Amino acid sequence: MTRTPSLPSYAAAAMLALMLPALAAAQSATGSGSAAAAPTRLPSLAEVRQLAEMHLTLSAVHDSADAKAAQAKNKTPDAQLELAKLKREAVSRVIKERGLTDEQYQRLRFLVSSNAEVRAQFDSIVGKLTGAPVPGRVVAAAASGFVPAAQLPAGLVGTHIGHVTTSYVDTPEKAGLLVVAFAEAAVASQHATLATRTPTDLAAMKLHAGHVLHALDPSLQATGPGKGFGLRKAAGGVAQHIELAAKENGASGNVKIHATHIAAAARGTLSRVDQAVALIKQIQEATEAKAAASLIAQLASLCSQLASGADSNADGRVDWGNGEGGLQQAEEHVKLMMAGERRP
Repeated sequence: MTRTPSLPSYAAAAMLALMLPALAAAQSATGSGSAAAAPTRLPSLAEVRQLAEMHLTLSAVHDSADAKAAQAKNKTPDAQLELAKLKREAVSRVIKERGLTDEQYQRLRFLVSSNAEVRAQFDSIVGKLTGAPVPGRVVAAAASGFVPAAQLPAGLVGTHIGHVTTSYVDTPEKAGLLVVAFAEAAVASQHATLATRTPTDLAAMKLHAGHVLHALDPSLQATGPGKGFGLRKAAGGVAQHIELAAKENGASGNVKIHATHIAAAARGTLSRVDQAVALIKQIQEATEAKAAASLIAQLASLCSQLASGADSNADGRVDWGNGEGGLQQAEEHVKLMMAGERRP
């Protein structure tokens, strides 16, 4: 039976990291005889896609071989040696069928593992091929009041923008809605990651899943480590108030254009909140740690995208639209909007 692997992000990262020490040593040895090392050529998008496809094929090879090695009838030393040999041969065969030597394959893996931009492309392609959530990048949250009130446009346009960026009456410490959204997303991501550390402890995974839920929507989980406002309410408020700003009579074309981008990115975040809540419901209903651990891995990947967004179409960048945008893209377009409003 053909098997399509769907690996959690941390498993894919671990597999890519297995050969890094040897590869780094090989790279060092290759360049040690030259007076000045030649610039490293990064792999093309086609080469990254080739590696992603090989990675999934090889994952299936490893899974099949490991399953056979775990069978009781194969526990003898001779059987283990034979299975290990067959696995090596299968791996070499896959690499050869793709038109690469083992050295070329290892070099490509090293380049993907050691360059953040190329690795992002790899993760995006794997996510597109498998349907698994794409790991996001760690990004800096917006600072509290990151747009001073004095820099806001006049009238109700500035009032609504200020609700997003500067201050809002109903939020904790009256912070801007986008600031609170970043804070709640950070709590959700942190506790989703903590849950991945206890894959055999069902109670612990459910506990942290509840903490994530509180950060996302306190109306569904009353207590927890979040701010008590909730990412769903904060991101929804960002979209609502930036669109209200754009609808005011005094709104400039600059405000109207970027308001569309900001609202789309905020709604991309809301879509991920809905997906995360659905996963948490399944985790809370799980009766076995193994089933919950698989869902937790998906939840951690999804929560990492709340701030950073996700390169869903694998073009090497995260856009504000097409469901890709997250809080980071909303913040970027707020800053672009404010730059366009500055008077000479």
